[in-house]
Amino acid sequence: MDVTPGADGHRRAASITLDGIGKRYPDGTEAVRELSLHVDEGELVVLIGPSGCGKSTVLRMINRLIEPTEGRILLGDSDVTRVDPVKLRRQIGYVIQNVGLFPHQTVAANVATVPRLLGWAAGSVKRRVEELLELVGLDPAQFGRRYPHELSGGQRQRVGVARALAADPVVLLMDEPFSAVDPIVRTRLQEEFLRLQAEVRKTIVLVTHDLDEAVRLGDRIAVLSEGGRLEQYDIPAALLGAPATGFVREFVGADRGVRRLAVTPLTREVLDPLPVDGVADLPSVPLGGSAYDALAVLLTSAGGQAVVTEDGRPVGTLSRERILTLTESAG
Repeated sequence: MDVTPGADGHRRAASITLDGIGKRYPDGTEAVRELSLHVDEGELVVLIGPSGCGKSTVLRMINRLIEPTEGRILLGDSDVTRVDPVKLRRQIGYVIQNVGLFPHQTVAANVATVPRLLGWAAGSVKRRVEELLELVGLDPAQFGRRYPHELSGGQRQRVGVARALAADPVVLLMDEPFSAVDPIVRTRLQEEFLRLQAEVRKTIVLVTHDLDEAVRLGDRIAVLSEGGRLEQYDIPAALLGAPATGFVREFVGADRGVRRLAVTPLTREVLDPLPVDGVADLPSVPLGGSAYDALAVLLTSAGGQAVVTEDGRPVGTLSRERILTLTESAG
């Protein structure tokens, strides 16, 4: 497995295949048992489940911080159990809850850690650090010489993401990366992370205990129960709309209908015709936007109606009652 950048300075993401992996400890405890799933190149998959379900263990087995006792883990077509673990980890980005920045190194030095270990030329390292700090929304001139204790929690988390991406990893692993910051900063970081992923298109496996975060970020969500058992692996809308097992139904909760609105786009099929007397006084929402955002507008609308627009032109109207039927369909 090649850990050096390609001719264009960037490497493609790699798929991840877990083939019957398991982890059994000497005392007989089974943290994970015969787990199989596949993550496509450039896909963001979220592992979620109750405490003790093995989701963080799965993450650590992928980069061999924990050795599996059975099964195979493939990056692309390479079995990671047959690769030198140090070389493996240098091509896998890893972001943890409390960031883990080196406190006595500057921000720039922290981001440069893996490229320097790989022997990149000084000029290439400097350019890469500046590129990534800009990518995560931190001005290199302003933040590069600062130390971690001089940053806010959200800024440290951004530096952690930049460091994980520094050597252009084929896979990015994230263990509850945003849980240590306050809710407002967390939402902002999630938005920025989605923007970042749209640019870099890495293969990402993210662990969280927050269902709202999983629904917001994940292309697909894997719900695990005790012992690392895979209960359901699906896109967010399907997971919320059609729980496959009683465990999943209980885990996603009675309010899954409202959560489903966040991943349900407005389509023409749910619209009512434009009224003959016009829509000048109605608030507007965009076609293709989330039904959740539309509901927020409708709940503050005196008439309980909004006009839906496409490229600035009205294409139909939407009522509060129509939106609420979408939440009921998830029940």
